[in-house]
Amino acid sequence: QKYGYTHLSAGDLLRDERKRPGSQYGELIENYIKEGEIVPVEITISLLKRAMDQTMAANSQKNKFLIDGFPRNEDNLQGWNKTMDGKADVSFVLFFDCDNEICIGRCLERGKSSGRSDDNRESLEKRIHTYLQSTKPIIDLYERMGKVRKVDASKSVDEVFEKVVHIFDKEG
Repeated sequence: QKYGYTHLSAGDLLRDERKRPGSQYGELIENYIKEGEIVPVEITISLLKRAMDQTMAANSQKNKFLIDGFPRNEDNLQGWNKTMDGKADVSFVLFFDCDNEICIGRCLERGKSSGRSDDNRESLEKRIHTYLQSTKPIIDLYERMGKVRKVDASKSVDEVFEKVVHIFDKEG
């Protein structure tokens, strides 16, 4: 907020859509999330674009977005480029790097109160496999473009936040 960004979580948008009465995508999204797989790009991009359009329609000054958890694979990236070409520029990728076991432990702890169907060891291990196979190559691509800002997320919340503030102070 301090830097004028609107936070959009691809996962939250998908989970909200999954719960929305009458959603044509609800059951499909649930199955992908439960299996730790990536939801088809057309669905995710349509939800992101809708949220962006709604935000800018309400306030035209709110045209900077921090998109959390996207793109997750090559298909996501190609879909984003095709749909958003000329409409949005990616300034940088904020990459929270963390050891797998720390991630699993944190998500299992979150799972005690989150109500998320994917906060269990089996789904989390599938998500890590999907990450290594599909998402890491996208991060590597952005890294070659000089657009990755890496944060060691194994540190304390305060230390991670301090690093993020430093990055945003520099990037605007």
